[in-house]
Amino acid sequence: MEFTPAKLNLFTFFKLPSAFWSGVRVKSISPEVCEVTVKHRWFNQNPFNSMYFAVQAMAAEFTTGALVMYQIKESKKNISMLVAQNKSVFTKKATGRITFTCNQGNAIKETIQHAIDTKEGQTIWLTSIGKNEKGEQVSEMQFEWTIKVRG
Repeated sequence: MEFTPAKLNLFTFFKLPSAFWSGVRVKSISPEVCEVTVKHRWFNQNPFNSMYFAVQAMAAEFTTGALVMYQIKESKKNISMLVAQNKSVFTKKATGRITFTCNQGNAIKETIQHAIDTKEGQTIWLTSIGKNEKGEQVSEMQFEWTIKVRG
């Protein structure tokens, strides 16, 4: 798969339909950074008139997971990936359009190369920051990814 916002959004439609129907959309991806947005609306709300935490988690996780997938493809190796744990901190009500950003593509690349070199599974904690339209942080989510070369 080519890593463009359009292709990744099509991927969510077929492979992550709950994210797609909640409004999670990739806005940009490069080897280093992935940005995903989601707009607060009736479908993804909680009883407190803000975005349900699980919707934020889907968007945040996708910023990290898309970068892991991107770097795995670049390595040209058969590598498995799986989230082992996650942590979240919510600092403000998530209303309006929220943009999640992960900028750890280089760290992912290094971790994948270490897994290839050592033939041992590796883990990496990746962070995605969610900000509202005013640039205020609404949440910070961390995901521990496990990466292992198959075969």
